[in-house]
Amino acid sequence: MKHWIKSFCSFAFVVLLVSCHSKTEQLSMLIGHEDHYLQTGSCDFFRGRWVQDDSYPSYNSTSCPFIMKEFDCQKNGRPDTDYLKYRWKPRRCKLPRFNGLDFLRRFKGKRILFVGDSLSLNQWKSLTCMLHVSVPQTNYTLERKGALSTFTLQEYRISVALSRNGFLVDLVKEKMGAVLKLDSINNGNAWRGYDMLIFNTWHWWLHTERKQPCSWDYIQQGDRIHKDMDRLVAFKEGLTTWSNGKDWNSSKSTTCHEETKPLRSSTYPKGSPPAVAVVKSVLKKISTHVTLLDMTTLSQLRKDGHPSIYGFGGKRGNDCSHWCLPGVPDTWNQLLYATLITPRNSKNN
Repeated sequence: MKHWIKSFCSFAFVVLLVSCHSKTEQLSMLIGHEDHYLQTGSCDFFRGRWVQDDSYPSYNSTSCPFIMKEFDCQKNGRPDTDYLKYRWKPRRCKLPRFNGLDFLRRFKGKRILFVGDSLSLNQWKSLTCMLHVSVPQTNYTLERKGALSTFTLQEYRISVALSRNGFLVDLVKEKMGAVLKLDSINNGNAWRGYDMLIFNTWHWWLHTERKQPCSWDYIQQGDRIHKDMDRLVAFKEGLTTWSNGKDWNSSKSTTCHEETKPLRSSTYPKGSPPAVAVVKSVLKKISTHVTLLDMTTLSQLRKDGHPSIYGFGGKRGNDCSHWCLPGVPDTWNQLLYATLITPRNSKNN
């Protein structure tokens, strides 16, 4: 019997949506609504704080030959290393450390797909590096065909792929121009056949610049065509279209340059971005098993983890949207791993 579990993660200025499909077992996922975020066992992995730990990072950029230049902050000349020495500590329990070999054995023969924008690229690169350094002598292949990139470890028959998609719903080129169709998700046919789907969207919904790779000229809402509309309303409708499927961080900071330490607090002073409330409202209406993996706050606290001038564009740029690798995305993948391997709390079944 096939089991589908749709689970949702959100982290700073991004909504990460995870859906797991296993032909042989139902993975450990729980329902989370309102302030009751994901709990595995008796622990809420997503409430806590960053603590210094000199045993981190779990790998360095030189041991992962396919880290993209824009994420390799050390190679790009970042002089400090303190940002590499932090781990996430949940308030009332211990977060399992990522074990790449265990991950490969558990998910041997599985196909994993990230679907989203360049922040999905950030997390995908992180996971492929974490797996590679766990079995450095194992042969791998890395190929790109159009918008699909696939990393494969043949010995474990596991593939981790990335499908570049800024909105999840369809962006269609028509005579009038590029049309973002809020109630259409035909591109989702390409997601079928995977065992685990990890979705990310929100970053491009905020952009107003029309000369961008993921830009649109019009938004279609049913039979109505809009030149523009409230972005949160559009986002909610697009996300609702995604959630109805049955088969299958954009920081506003002017600079993050010279930030070298995370916030010591366990809460972010300005709270969560408005997209989080939209995600919660959509989740309430889904009848299938749903989990909110809320990575928002833990990522917001890491103002020191962005490439800034040590990423794309160098000193001419200031990247406060993406993340250095090694870095914060490794913790996202650690939390994903911990969620998948931890027995769920029976009271939430």
